[in-house]
Amino acid sequence: MTVQDRHAMIMARMAKSAKRAGRNVNDISLIAVSKVQPDTRIEAMLKAGQTQFGENRVQEAQTRWGEKFAQARKNIELRLIGPLQSNKTEDAVALFDVIETVDREKLLKTLAKSKQDMTAQDAKETFPRLYVQVNTGEEPQKSGVMPSELPTFITLMRETYDLHPEGLMCIPPQNEAPSPHFWLLKKLACNVGIENLSMGMSGDFEVAIEMGATSIRVGSALFGDRDYA
Repeated sequence: MTVQDRHAMIMARMAKSAKRAGRNVNDISLIAVSKVQPDTRIEAMLKAGQTQFGENRVQEAQTRWGEKFAQARKNIELRLIGPLQSNKTEDAVALFDVIETVDREKLLKTLAKSKQDMTAQDAKETFPRLYVQVNTGEEPQKSGVMPSELPTFITLMRETYDLHPEGLMCIPPQNEAPSPHFWLLKKLACNVGIENLSMGMSGDFEVAIEMGATSIRVGSALFGDRDYA
């Protein structure tokens, strides 16, 4: 199956899931997770008309979208969906349109400083949109704000650092059903006045759509299995 075939198949499955939920599929963004994928697959995905991509590492994204596919960069939306080290904040702000993994105060400080260092016009036009990652499974090895701490974190973000998140993101535990985590993320979003939900990956994006996802992050189901060699 070609990359273009996979893309068409995922789009069709998204449409069916949206219809079951009584939603408009155009309200749901497909984020193609391009980490560790070869250039030929990225090129094929671009030719298939995909315009939103997710990267896990700042340095890999700089090489791919700042060098190899620099010509395509202006026509796509690029999201950081992996952990962001505070010392990489400036690079991330310069490269990404959306940062989905805001999860601690130290990162808020560096993001706020990067924003303050911009002109008012540049900050308005180019500063990335922000999502807060929530650790819905409360896994000690995983990044993300604990659910019970989210209201305080959002208040800190808005009132102390003048950063205004547009969404929440989660990655459910691998050994648990995803639906309770998607339900929790939606409930938390309602409680803090946030509408956008980044949830659902290759194995569970249809469930996520039916539970209110506004963006889904799909990698292997779109590109094929990754080669980590």
